[in-house]
Amino acid sequence: MSAAATGVGSLPGGDAREAAKTVTGSFEEFPYLAELPARGPGADMIGRSLGLLVDMYAHVEPSGWRISDRPGRDSKRARSWLGEDLDALEEFTQGYTGKLKVQAVGPWTLAGALELHGGEAMLQDPGACRDLAGSLAEGLREHLADVRKRIPGADVVLQLDEPSLTAVLLGRVRSASGYRTYRAVDRQVVEGTLRDVFAVHDGDVVVHSCAPEVPFGLLRRAGATGVSFDFSLLTEREDDAIGEAVEGGTKLFAGVVPGTDAPLSDPGGSVMGVRKLWRRLGLAPGTLAESVVVTPSCGLAGASPAYARAVQAHCVRAARSLADNPE
Repeated sequence: MSAAATGVGSLPGGDAREAAKTVTGSFEEFPYLAELPARGPGADMIGRSLGLLVDMYAHVEPSGWRISDRPGRDSKRARSWLGEDLDALEEFTQGYTGKLKVQAVGPWTLAGALELHGGEAMLQDPGACRDLAGSLAEGLREHLADVRKRIPGADVVLQLDEPSLTAVLLGRVRSASGYRTYRAVDRQVVEGTLRDVFAVHDGDVVVHSCAPEVPFGLLRRAGATGVSFDFSLLTEREDDAIGEAVEGGTKLFAGVVPGTDAPLSDPGGSVMGVRKLWRRLGLAPGTLAESVVVTPSCGLAGASPAYARAVQAHCVRAARSLADNPE
């Protein structure tokens, strides 16, 4: 059993075909649909996901994305870029069978980033949050069906990016003025909303956050089959939650390689921390390869193209090293 490796989502540059070629060439067993935010608003992770919404629209203001009454240039652009990316991926995955990952922003990070007409985040309005989650779920259902139609041999993995999730739970999301924070959202409400959105996909659902204090337990209860995180931000306080997650069958997408240009250690060195964690938790080394997917620590949009290519190849070698020498 070889350990798997994949990317997080974003890449530098703006050429969809070049991105699809790099991704499918690097991750032959677990490619993903790349995001290219350098193209501008609508290609960024928030704008791209707002383009998926059904019967809900948004446009760009100087302060960020704001709700609209009708589809405008910005949401049309987001949809057209997504179509371009899917065309490119389809071209480079002819006859492919195996895992394939697509990413979208989850309902809570979206609610913290999308402004209502008055400029405050949707997060402060529980009814608006419900509508947003419903619209996102509907859009994801259509998007996943499109991906399966284009790449019929793919076992699609849905990744929801929730970097603001911990801030939403702890009441740390800043208001428009920046002088106050929005009230913490009840954990039950957060969990229930995530569960409803996860339910649109009958395959694996992974939640990604490169923020500290990822709520492993809550994500598992909501039905996530994997959690993707920046390994360098883990503290021993999270040991119990991670041990329980692994024993419950949750896959860890361990972000062990820096997402921006940095010297790369040898592949074995990159996964040393994962081996140590396994020893600390008293888990059997033999389970490492099936429980861990090696990734960069976050998206690669801020990296140089050469580093982005090197990192993806490095992740594959690090995963191999984990499988060959789990001890």
